[in-house]
Amino acid sequence: MKTTLFALAFIAASSLASPMLASGSHAGGHDAMSIGEPGDAKKATQTVRVTMKETDDGKMIFTPATIKVRQGQTVRFAIKNVGELEHEFVLDDKAQIQEHKVAMEKFPDMEHADANAIRLEPGKSGEIVWTFTNTGTFEFACLVPGHYDAGMHGPLEVVKK
Repeated sequence: MKTTLFALAFIAASSLASPMLASGSHAGGHDAMSIGEPGDAKKATQTVRVTMKETDDGKMIFTPATIKVRQGQTVRFAIKNVGELEHEFVLDDKAQIQEHKVAMEKFPDMEHADANAIRLEPGKSGEIVWTFTNTGTFEFACLVPGHYDAGMHGPLEVVKK
C-alpha cells in the first residue's frame, strides 16, 4: 500500500513537470517497450548470468560488462548481487534509462514493480525473463543514485535472428 501511494504521488508530481512516464509507471510496469517485453520462462532459450558488485577502487560493475542477444530470443537473466551494497538491474533503451536515472535521483527510495527491473540486497539473487522484439543497442544499468555514475551500466545489443 505504501509503495502504491508513493508511486501514485510520484506519477502525479511527474506528470506536472514532464512526460517522463509515457512508457509506463513504476506502479503499473512496462508491458511493451522498444527493447521488448516480459518473456515466458518456459520459452527461454538462453540464460545470462549477471553479477553486480563494487570494486576496491570505488567502481560499481556488472559482469558481464556487455550483453549480446538475438531478436525474437527469450532470455533468462540470472542476477546475483555479490557486492556489499544494494544494486538493481534495469533493461531499457538509453533515453528511458536516463529518464529513470533522474527520477531515482529525486526519489532514491522508489520501489519498482516493472518486469524489466529488479533490485537486490547484498547476497540476494533474482531473475528477469525478457523477449527481445526489436534490434538495436539498448542498455542495462543500476539506477540506485550514484551507481550509474560509478560505472554500473553497459550496452545490450540485439542483433537480427
